[in-house]
Order: sequence, then C-alpha cells, then structure tokens
Amino acid sequence: MIVSVALFEIFIPHAQSLKDKRMVVRSLREKLRHRFEISAGEVGLHDLHQRARMAVSFVSIDDPAADAMLERILTFVETNSEGTLTGWTTEKLDFDETVALGVPHFS
Repeated sequence: MIVSVALFEIFIPHAQSLKDKRMVVRSLREKLRHRFEISAGEVGLHDLHQRARMAVSFVSIDDPAADAMLERILTFVETNSEGTLTGWTTEKLDFDETVALGVPHFS
C-alpha cells in the first residue's frame, strides 16, 4: 500500500484580494476532489493573495499506480487551474499491509 502526498504552489496573477484567491483555491480543490476522489486542501501561504500552496493525498495499491495518479493530478493542475503551477514535490510512503495490527492505545 502506497500513501502519496503532492505539495504544489500556484501563482494567481489576476487575484487582487484574498477573496479572489480563495475562489480559485476552492474551485481547484473541488475539481481535484471530484475528479480523482482524493484529499485536497490549501496548506500554506494563507496571507498572500497571488500565491497558494496546496496539497493532495491518496492511497494506492502499488508504486506504479501511485506514479500514474500523481502524473494525472500534475497534468490536471497544469491545465485546469486558474493560476500557473510554479512548484511541485511529492513523497510516497510504502506501508506493509500484511503486518499484524495491534490494539491502539491513546493517552
């Protein structure tokens, strides 16, 4: 099981206020969630009106499936955002889904 996270930044030149930026971010977030059934949200640069830092995350069965999904998401962001993609990084965590699970204990 692969847990994938992509962090990206978009530049929104036409945004004249935080309200303008929020409209762009909300639109892209909802498009990503609907199209790919993934988690998506704004994770940084909250006080800058022309830049947004967003992240997406999802679980896939194996590494090739994760890479394919990341590529599709990257292409989608590049072609469906009202801003310009200025940065992109990913991280994948490989979990052994066959490991014996214990009972969780929370303090």
